Amino acid sequence: MALSEGSRPGSGVVAADHVSLRRNNLSVVLRHVRAAGPRSRARIAAETGLNKATVSSLVAELVERGLLRDGQAQSERGTLGRPGQLVELDGSGVCGVGAEINVDYLAITALDLSGDIVTERRVPLDVAHLAPGTTLDHLAELIREAVAAVAARGGQTAGVTLAVPGLVQSTTGSLKLAPNLGWQEVPVVDEMRERLGEPGYPVRVDNEANLAALAAYSELKKNTGNSEDIVLLTGAVGVGGGMVSGGHLLRGGHGFSGEVGHMPVAPAGGICGCGRTGCWETVVGLTALLNKATDADDPVRDPSLDVEQRLAEITRRAEAGGARTLRALADVGTWLGIGGAILVNILNPDVLVLGGYFAVLGPWLKEPLESAIRDRVIAPDGGGCRVVQSELGFAAAVRGGAQISLDQVFLDPTLIGRDAAGVAQ
Repeated sequence: MALSEGSRPGSGVVAADHVSLRRNNLSVVLRHVRAAGPRSRARIAAETGLNKATVSSLVAELVERGLLRDGQAQSERGTLGRPGQLVELDGSGVCGVGAEINVDYLAITALDLSGDIVTERRVPLDVAHLAPGTTLDHLAELIREAVAAVAARGGQTAGVTLAVPGLVQSTTGSLKLAPNLGWQEVPVVDEMRERLGEPGYPVRVDNEANLAALAAYSELKKNTGNSEDIVLLTGAVGVGGGMVSGGHLLRGGHGFSGEVGHMPVAPAGGICGCGRTGCWETVVGLTALLNKATDADDPVRDPSLDVEQRLAEITRRAEAGGARTLRALADVGTWLGIGGAILVNILNPDVLVLGGYFAVLGPWLKEPLESAIRDRVIAPDGGGCRVVQSELGFAAAVRGGAQISLDQVFLDPTLIGRDAAGVAQ
């Protein structure tokens, strides 16, 4: 909400209140330009309710901080008495970094303020058989490379958000439990800060499915503009779920929501990495698919190969009509629908988004999944839920992590550029 900087009641308002007010209004203007696109200063004033002089001052500061820049000049004269100069996001100066730890790979991406990719990389790594410290050493190197790539173009890193597949306490920066990694009670943020030498940017950690859901939500909003309630299912060796309701991520009372891979859907099934029997991921996770579709010595089971290379081979076999591969995909798709129907019955999302390996193999998983949802969701027409494949694939979690880092700048633009104490009064 925009607040007037010229209408504060009373003469006893302290300087801190003015700083807070200006910080809020900087955020209003920056977020408005992100949502609405390039705008003249006069139009920003009209659409936010701020007065014209205030907007002019705010835009000048945001330009100085490297967050906005002048764009095209409008042909007609603006209401501020000069040709209407458009202002737009300055994508070159500020970047957010997302970094992911998963069972068989590490990944990194840096996005600029406009959402464009500055650098991204995924490295095959058998994380499940490495000590946490060794994995964090590898990830720290990837982060340093990404930060260096941002600096090489004259940019500033706004923050790094780590994505991990497990129970995360974001407020303390700790991973409580990640069964498929074999990690327990790891202070991930403290460990990473130590490796990075106490960097001059924030380091955060969150559940990878939560971050992937935020990225998928942003993708849907950009493409369709009308999906406020989604469930994202992200599949790798483990299975996670992220839920957005009314545009807000659902974290649960203690921040541990989304562990849908451990719903007990197959009581007579196999042993899960968590030690329990019959969890959903034992019948729909990537390991389950490979066990059904391949022999033990098949190269696609080699975790040293990039996951997309392995899935490309499964895709090739499916397209060639390989009977065993197609049977495995149909079986996984049916089990995916059984668990998916439970989630749709409980949450009634507008959209069920397939991420991770589910998105890559969506052409074969989607039909049995949708069939099971039609059969098992009690509301008519599957509760109105659409099933879509995410275009982000395995990049969703790191994109969401980078987005979280940038969101802090949109909430408080004074984090970037001039020191907060230097804000114009």
